[in-house]
Amino acid sequence: MESESELVPFPLLPTPIETNYRACTIPYRFPTDNPKKPTRTEIAWLDLFLNSIPSFKKRAESDPTVPDAHVRAEKFAQRYSEILEDMKKDPETHGGPPDCILLCRLREQVLRELGFRDIFKKVKDEENAKAISLFGDVVRLNDVIEDEGKRVESLIRGIFAGNIFDLGSAQLAEVFSKDGMSFLASCQNLVPRPWVIDDLETFKVKWSKKAWKKAVIFVDNSGADIILGILPFARELLRRGTQVILAANDLPSINDVTYPELIEIMSKLKDEKGQLMGVDTSKLLIANSGNDLPVRNGSAAFYFLKSLHQ
Repeated sequence: MESESELVPFPLLPTPIETNYRACTIPYRFPTDNPKKPTRTEIAWLDLFLNSIPSFKKRAESDPTVPDAHVRAEKFAQRYSEILEDMKKDPETHGGPPDCILLCRLREQVLRELGFRDIFKKVKDEENAKAISLFGDVVRLNDVIEDEGKRVESLIRGIFAGNIFDLGSAQLAEVFSKDGMSFLASCQNLVPRPWVIDDLETFKVKWSKKAWKKAVIFVDNSGADIILGILPFARELLRRGTQVILAANDLPSINDVTYPELIEIMSKLKDEKGQLMGVDTSKLLIANSGNDLPVRNGSAAFYFLKSLHQ
């Protein structure tokens, strides 16, 4: 089921949204900080984005849809590096002060100005194909767990393991390019509990009491993240009678799954009856979040589909 509805303020955010909601929760700077001098946090994030440029340049160089990709990739690296270095000198340049949303938007802007629309398309398609081939095995591994609490924990661990496939991280991109990533190995190698923020027991108690009427999941990366992490969890919600909305990006950004790509993935995973490994999907809605960045920005969260809260 696809979404066609007008955009309205997202109902789960405090109103008025414009003054009560800010997507970036990291305290990059405080009112007492010098507006002309970058804070230590801002410098750390600027360095993080600088370190990611080589991996983005490499992806851009191999984009077969862009003429002179090698030359344009070099221009991207130069332009984006200059922007970040400018912000180190004066954080108010280029629409600053910098935060994660602005740094992502500027990077996407430079790429698109040079003709790069989706530099991660090839790796997304490859990883989606691999994950689709493993989907049945992952679902069956969870289905055989009879204890509901243990099954929920297994599904949550799968979400964490899948989220490791995030090529926006320079370190993860380097690991992926060398050795690839194994979903099952990632599940086994998760940090043992208790986690830094660990509300799993509270979640399991709520899960055991009743099924939610509706769940909105803003999906993230392609490959193992969406297919082996999120979809088995969404399937379990559907099995309990919950209406599930999977909200995906409107435009490509890093290796995040887009709305059209998610529609295609679901068509490959459903059987001839429209079921997902034996589970009815009539209560599953694939929605376009309106987002074009690898972070959940304000514009996507402010306004969402009216049908989601009817």
